Amino acid sequence: MLLLVTDTSGKNGFVGLARVAESGEVEVIDEVPLVGGTFSAQLVPQIAGLLDKHSFHKNQIDAFLVVSGPGSFTGLRVGLAAIKALAEILHKPIVPVSLLEVVALAAGKQRKVLAVLDAGRGEIFAGEYEVGDQSAQLIRQQVLPKQELLSSVVGGFVLATPEATLASAIEESGVSVITVEKCCAETIARLGWQKLQAGKTVSPEQLDANYIRRSDAEIFAKTSS
Repeated sequence: MLLLVTDTSGKNGFVGLARVAESGEVEVIDEVPLVGGTFSAQLVPQIAGLLDKHSFHKNQIDAFLVVSGPGSFTGLRVGLAAIKALAEILHKPIVPVSLLEVVALAAGKQRKVLAVLDAGRGEIFAGEYEVGDQSAQLIRQQVLPKQELLSSVVGGFVLATPEATLASAIEESGVSVITVEKCCAETIARLGWQKLQAGKTVSPEQLDANYIRRSDAEIFAKTSS
């Protein structure tokens, strides 16, 4: 089974190809970085180039695994639009993957985990999960000011983040945090494959970005109304 993995949620992104062996093991064949700010110009050509490099045809793609957020409004919109179009043309399933869920699972703790990512503007993306064996159940996700996050951390939660700068800031406030590996094609492919097996797929029409917070346009519209 051939899986196409994409992430355009951050300043930079990537597109990757992964193969699922008969044993169920997921192997990343190749991964190509995408430079932020030019996702719309790069994504489709990089997908085509990656398939050609490894002698695959687009019709051989069995499923699309796509990071649905949280992250950049523009990056997510561009990335998801491209995957929607390809999935519709090829009639293949889409598996949306949350970066916060990837982080929660990467903590390696079967308990309540608070996964956090820098949201910019002095804010934090925070996702509360009940983590079990290879699965994470979302409790709540929100955007919080950094100081509010640190003051609202309650007992029973393990904090986890892939961002060293954010981890240092949290530790300086006297709160323990686990620094996990940066989200990559391999971690996203493994989680995406689990979701695909569980039937957690969406159609192109159903695929939506998990922004968590409102866009500037929505904020300004509400302020002016």
